[in-house]
Amino acid sequence: MSRSTTDTPHRIVIIGGGPVGATLALALQQQGIASTVLESRAQGAAHADQRALALSYGSRLILERLGVWDELVTQATAINTIHISQRGSFGRTLLQAKEHDQPALGYVLSYGALSAALDRAIANCDSIAMHYQAEASAILPGPNHAQVTYRQQDEDRQLQCALAVLADGGRSLGDIPGMQREIVEYGHDALVSKVQCELPHGNIAYERFTPAGPMALLPNGARDFSLVWTGKQDEVAQLLQLSDAAFLQQLHANFGDRVGQFLHVGKRLNFPLRLAHLKPVTAPHLVVIGNAAQTMHPVAGQGFNIGLRDAWALASLLGTGAEPGSEAMLERYRELRKTDSQGGMRFTDFLVKLFNNNIVGLSSLRAAGLGLLDLVPPAKAHLVEKMSFGGRG
Repeated sequence: MSRSTTDTPHRIVIIGGGPVGATLALALQQQGIASTVLESRAQGAAHADQRALALSYGSRLILERLGVWDELVTQATAINTIHISQRGSFGRTLLQAKEHDQPALGYVLSYGALSAALDRAIANCDSIAMHYQAEASAILPGPNHAQVTYRQQDEDRQLQCALAVLADGGRSLGDIPGMQREIVEYGHDALVSKVQCELPHGNIAYERFTPAGPMALLPNGARDFSLVWTGKQDEVAQLLQLSDAAFLQQLHANFGDRVGQFLHVGKRLNFPLRLAHLKPVTAPHLVVIGNAAQTMHPVAGQGFNIGLRDAWALASLLGTGAEPGSEAMLERYRELRKTDSQGGMRFTDFLVKLFNNNIVGLSSLRAAGLGLLDLVPPAKAHLVEKMSFGGRG
């Protein structure tokens, strides 16, 4: 029989124990700040998740500071070069880590490997109270505290805290008083899979803009690539229906010969693409971070990394002595994250519109722009800085 209880007051409660929420909990622990984490999944449920994450170099630095990167480095594939091109034209840009004094431009790592490393680190922290299979159903901001309602072991619970942080990717909760979610539907889907190619990847990631939509090949493992191919929803649906052989042929026809023939494809999945963001990302005694605050097209690989920077910035702010949940603290957080998050959304939206527009003559201008970018070192340096560390405002 279900019953309801109210837990004793907490200072900081994090809703969502995935990589962004776990990063926040560990970063707070380093600042000497305790937290309670509510995770809807069972312990270890995410550890077998093989979805590929593209980590920026800046995200690697965050994980180093948390003490988990050494455990992950053998499971991560470095991206030393990013090759950006447009199908059917000669214009292209090469971004190389060695030209920007970085050991790599980024890394490809499975969601499960990252989750497992963060969970093991949390298990060694007495100041982090982790509650698994605790699914939040409501957050009520208030003038003196936030109230979180969640369900665990067939029991409805309510928890009061000075600061609630929603970091669940936007999966479980609906509307929150005082916040409005703005959504732009692109009408596109992303097809994701893993492919094996004839030629070794050489730690090169490819961003290829084609008439069938942008596609990215990210080195993942010794000889494989993670594929992200975005396109119109009906066209992606057709790609999902093809046999493996027909799909690989279609992929080669659109991508070209840069990695030789495509030899094998894994399971193909798809998901809809949209630009969504909360306005504002704070309410009294509440902060929303990561994909729960802003979700964007994967074309520039910004979303997940912005989420980690959200977590790091929030923990750093609270580490300065800012009062959790106070209006001054919330206002300061909004200012700290405005340039990075809004800049990432504008940059991503710009790329989507630029490379999915088939106005006559625009293809030639895009190709010329890619060629020109390759000849302007300051512009390339700015792009690498943005991809690695986001906006610095």
